[in-house]
Amino acid sequence: MRSLSILHLAANRWWTGSADPIIRLARGLEERGHRVRLGVTPGDRFEAKAREAGMALVPGLALTVRFSPIAVVRDVARLRRLVRDDRVDVLHAHHSHDHWLATLARGPAVVIRTFHTARAVRGGWPSSALYRRTDGVIAVSRQIQARCRAVGIQEERVWTIGGGVDLGRFTPDADRAAVRREFGLGPGPVVGSVARLAPTRGHELLIHGFARLLGRLPDARLLLVGKGEMLGRLQALVAGLGLSGKIIFSGYRDHDLPEVLAAMDCFALMGAGSDESCRAALEAMAAGKPVVARRVGALPETVVDGETGVLLGADQPEAVAQALLEILAEPERQRRMGKEGRRRAEAEFNPERRVQQVEQVYGTVLQRRA
Repeated sequence: MRSLSILHLAANRWWTGSADPIIRLARGLEERGHRVRLGVTPGDRFEAKAREAGMALVPGLALTVRFSPIAVVRDVARLRRLVRDDRVDVLHAHHSHDHWLATLARGPAVVIRTFHTARAVRGGWPSSALYRRTDGVIAVSRQIQARCRAVGIQEERVWTIGGGVDLGRFTPDADRAAVRREFGLGPGPVVGSVARLAPTRGHELLIHGFARLLGRLPDARLLLVGKGEMLGRLQALVAGLGLSGKIIFSGYRDHDLPEVLAAMDCFALMGAGSDESCRAALEAMAAGKPVVARRVGALPETVVDGETGVLLGADQPEAVAQALLEILAEPERQRRMGKEGRRRAEAEFNPERRVQQVEQVYGTVLQRRA
């Protein structure tokens, strides 16, 4: 494919959800010879992380999701000039606000939209009008793909491309000893979860399931990694169950996350979060950890039930406890699942493969436009 001029837009301030996948995609496209620029909402961690990654950021964009006609008019004018002066081939939007901006400013460029969550796919007008003017749609899970079709987006304009994981950073041979010492995890099995402490992430289900597991594995520990508005409520729940010594809240971890994952024997994810490709599960698989997961987001497509982990048959604490026991009670099976998870991550979720798939979408859409 010829070198393209690509502009990614993400009306997002936070380093969460879609942020990391967007930067990795943009960097991967650069490495394949394309000219890539990124527009983000200024003033927070997403912008700082993008600069840290060496991305070329578009100055002068507000990308504020709060209703501001003046900001919208200015952003559209800025984008139109950029499309014209840089001869932009592809405007790739990742959120609803920047999707509208891209469509209003498109000029001769094609517009691509990635849907990172099913709830972002809206039915009815005016979304239907927006989707008709969108040249291609990328869904990060089959659930989102089905939602796209349900609201009337033509099948030939929808592609499903799952998440990717940094296979060099997350490896099975990371050091586990330091984190286990830090939190006094002891020699017993450790269940871990990396997820924002938010109401939709299923931490209560995991805590109640783990409480039942302790009847069979009393030396087990649960390490909950993340921060969020549910911290106080979850700490109160743990204290009420008398499990403060068994369930540990680590807070937010970033630079040593590979070592945090290494300290775990089994990974659990009960909610899809704000990016339904469920990157946390992919990172756990790359780290060689079996995964226990609910059937939400891309998790049914990510975890091979019985091979790389266990998919829950019911959203009940008893089902969680049984799934964890199936893995932790058999160390050899646990190791086998972890190895298979790493192999699957290498084969199906390596970032180079994802970049190539997105590049193919660009090529198909541009060819259709021509």
